Amino acid sequence: MAVEIRTADLMIVSKTGGIEVDLEDLQGFWTEEQYLKLTDRTNHFVEFTDGFIEFPPMPTDKHQAILAFLFELFLLFIRPQGGKVRFAPLRLQIRPGKYREPDILLVRDAHDPRRQNRFWLGADLVVEVVSPDDPERDTVEKVADYAEAGIPEYWIVNPEVETITVLTLQGEAYATHGVFRCGESAGSLLLEGFSVDVNAVLDAS
Repeated sequence: MAVEIRTADLMIVSKTGGIEVDLEDLQGFWTEEQYLKLTDRTNHFVEFTDGFIEFPPMPTDKHQAILAFLFELFLLFIRPQGGKVRFAPLRLQIRPGKYREPDILLVRDAHDPRRQNRFWLGADLVVEVVSPDDPERDTVEKVADYAEAGIPEYWIVNPEVETITVLTLQGEAYATHGVFRCGESAGSLLLEGFSVDVNAVLDAS
């Protein structure tokens, strides 16, 4: 799948020397370690694919309300079972040379070796709340990315169309476990017994 990398206008400006460097010229040449060092020093979302860095938009209040609501539900469910759940920004390595920062990511075992301190090497489940600026980032591109990473379950919360889509990994690609709408409960295939009320998620404030 061809993926268009979106970038912000980035400049390095020296106040004393009047030097300007257009970071757009560096696109395609960033190393993985440079990306990691850059994101070690910021809490802004920055994602990385084979030399290109991408700056997704800053989350809105509504986005964060949905995220916080879901995080609490996953935390209450997974903590007694010995798992861990985290929220963005936290880097997830899709493969060497490619990183995403899911809104929510979890592992069912707190001692899972993929759970590294600097970044995670995988997860059992990830969640994205769709950003209205570019819905295909979460509904198309990241579907391919998280399947490539071998993540068993991917939840897509889309406030614009008022759905929660749950995808489960079948071989190397995702199959749709369910597209849940208002008035329904979205359930997990991976986490037996876990479900959320779609209205409650979308109405979070």
